[in-house]
Amino acid sequence: MEKFFNTAGPNKSDIHYTLLPKDRINWPELSGLIGAQKYFILHAPRQTGKTSLLINLMHFINGQGQ
Repeated sequence: MEKFFNTAGPNKSDIHYTLLPKDRINWPELSGLIGAQKYFILHAPRQTGKTSLLINLMHFINGQGQ
């Protein structure tokens, strides 16, 4: 299947054009907050990848066995 631009719901990088979350946020700062068990706010306008970022973060953390 050819990739296309997603306009609704979380992006799936295998079928949608996607910017990698690691390129969009400060991963060292975010991982430091998570490691210290601190709260953080993910604030952005609609349809900017907030849910996709959190799903990717979940897979990354689970992949590390944490």
